[in-house]
Amino acid sequence: MQYLETMGDNGAKSESLIGAAVSDPTAFGAFYRLFERRILGFFMRATGSPELAADLAAETFARALEFVDSFDPDKGLPEQWLFGIARNVLASSWRRGQVEASARERLGMPRLEIDDHMSDAIARLAADDRATLALAELPADQREAIHARVLEDRDYEEIAAELRCSQAVVRKRVSRGLRTLRARLAEER
Repeated sequence: MQYLETMGDNGAKSESLIGAAVSDPTAFGAFYRLFERRILGFFMRATGSPELAADLAAETFARALEFVDSFDPDKGLPEQWLFGIARNVLASSWRRGQVEASARERLGMPRLEIDDHMSDAIARLAADDRATLALAELPADQREAIHARVLEDRDYEEIAAELRCSQAVVRKRVSRGLRTLRARLAEER
């Protein structure tokens, strides 16, 4: 089943996937693909090491797979549950001074070996998340304009019609938002 194609927003998508994953491994695979980049980015920012990030992410998803039937939607969203597991994996690894691999071993999953290309891709995820977070912090009008113009590559006329304003207003929102993003990202360097 193509879970990702049938669901709309990420919240509903992730809840549907985690619920189905109890009995359908393909649903857990789709759940993994939905959150893989975010979990790797989280660990990359925490450790500064692509290899450690990959190991910690693998252990996180192994634990999530082991305990998928314990997810309770009344206690929060699937991503909150997953990031809770990730924080626990990270804390446990820091206490022990090594990456814990117990869940991966119980499931018979081999240690992930990463090459230079994969290492570079993981390292870039930390920067990708900073931009995403900075975009989320913009005022709604600027965020919507940037999303439509830059991420969706729509033209100003179409965006202005949708937002019921002039093209000049959309251009100002995009310009101001991008200027703010550049400044915020430059501060974080």
